[in-house]
Amino acid sequence: MSTPSSDSSDPLAALGSLPGAGDAVASVRKAVDQIYGHRIMRRRSNEITAEAALRGSRGSAALAGADWALEEVRRRTDFSGEAEARTIGAALRLTAEAGQLLSIWRQSPLRVLARLHLVAAGGVTPEDTVGRPRLAGEPVDEPLVELPVPGADEVAGRLEGLSELIIAGSSAPALVTAAVVHGELLALRPFGSYNGLVARAAERIVLIGSGLDPKSICPAEAGHAELGRAAYVAALGGYTSGTPEGMAAWITHCGRSVTLGARESTAVCEALQRGAA
Repeated sequence: MSTPSSDSSDPLAALGSLPGAGDAVASVRKAVDQIYGHRIMRRRSNEITAEAALRGSRGSAALAGADWALEEVRRRTDFSGEAEARTIGAALRLTAEAGQLLSIWRQSPLRVLARLHLVAAGGVTPEDTVGRPRLAGEPVDEPLVELPVPGADEVAGRLEGLSELIIAGSSAPALVTAAVVHGELLALRPFGSYNGLVARAAERIVLIGSGLDPKSICPAEAGHAELGRAAYVAALGGYTSGTPEGMAAWITHCGRSVTLGARESTAVCEALQRGAA
């Protein structure tokens, strides 16, 4: 990850001032305020959270190649069969686990990432590779992201740098931090498998833990899926370019995804209000 020149003690802060990034932050805040202010949230927030988790899981799995209808995800109970079912199951487990790791994230983000990979890949990936960054020469199974894969030494160094940024804290808006965590993990693909699912779960943790979306009712993963894989990959290419324009495009894309997630939950609230759900 490279950032525009800024106060070296808070390199994420400069990203929030990139052209377009401030507008994305403002749009996200407006959408989040709208859903949190909905009258249904005062009485049935647990239902909205549960539905958002399901829709976020479905969206994350869709971007990983398992694009199932929401009702099929809702109906199924066994996700141990074919590869797509395992991907759906991994996404559901990660969404459930994310909320349990908030207190650890700011102290030990690398420990959280290891746990996320274990939750996603345990029982599917060889035990000696689960929950640890890949070593030199080990393959990466992430076919939907075709960007060059960084070497193991670069991965280790950049993971450590990301961890230091999280532990140090930042004055950057939550959207900016979440976008950088998401983009960096997807660019690095530090694990042998399920990197996309882990990256999107980490984005969720930042959005919840920052206080932007404390009830986890704005599923960015659903928004990413709605915008589509082509737009997702193109925006990620902007992030990996390291240019100010590319970084701003990625932050804006992530902001649109959070906004779409919030709007989806707003629609759920309105359906509940009408007695249609």
